[in-house]
Amino acid sequence: MEQGETSSPPEDEEKERGGEEDDDFGYGLFPDRNKKPQSFLVRSFFTFHNRCQVMLRMTLETNPYAQLLLEAMKQSGCTVFNDRHFSCENCDGCVSGGFDSATSQIVLCQNNIRQQSHMNRVVAHELIHAFDHCRAHVDWFKNVKHLACSEIRAANLSGDCTLMNEIARFKFGLKGHHQACVRDRAIRSILAVRKVSKETAEKAVDEVFDACFNDLEPFGRIPHSKTDAKRAYRDFQNRDRYNANL
Repeated sequence: MEQGETSSPPEDEEKERGGEEDDDFGYGLFPDRNKKPQSFLVRSFFTFHNRCQVMLRMTLETNPYAQLLLEAMKQSGCTVFNDRHFSCENCDGCVSGGFDSATSQIVLCQNNIRQQSHMNRVVAHELIHAFDHCRAHVDWFKNVKHLACSEIRAANLSGDCTLMNEIARFKFGLKGHHQACVRDRAIRSILAVRKVSKETAEKAVDEVFDACFNDLEPFGRIPHSKTDAKRAYRDFQNRDRYNANL
């Protein structure tokens, strides 16, 4: 999770689960989810919303992480539409975005995303959750290992743990630092949206870490930079051309 990117289930699920009535599955971080949508005219007067829409459009049109994920989702039968599957909303002060599996919608926190590079990273992170939701039977609500796996993949493949981002967080390391960053951010993501102990989150992450860390679809490699992501996107396109000629 990029400081709060998450996968959120519908509220009805909460009522069906015994012993966890107090767990809102992270919905409290996204208060606009339960509000009546504002008209376009009203929203157009808010700078945050306009800025969010402009940055989103730029990401979808130019960012190789997002472009690869969008194409991969389309090939998996889950075409993403800007107006349908992205929503710029106000969120809790600690989060940047989330994936609402109940609506198959990515929430972008317009009050917290202020830079294009941040938008790029949030969109890539959430699209990985959306890709996992499309290609697999992910039990976001009841199976914390499923959530842990997707969070590991999102932290690993979205650029969350690139060297430059870690330096910006004043975190430095040598051997194994990328893996440590992925593990830490996956645990933080779980704790942000599930009322479980840190020990439970750590256990879930550790039990699935190797398999999920090495699941590099659809990139085929860990994109440590935008250059790596561009290469991965080119390879993905070439792979499709090869398969088309079989």
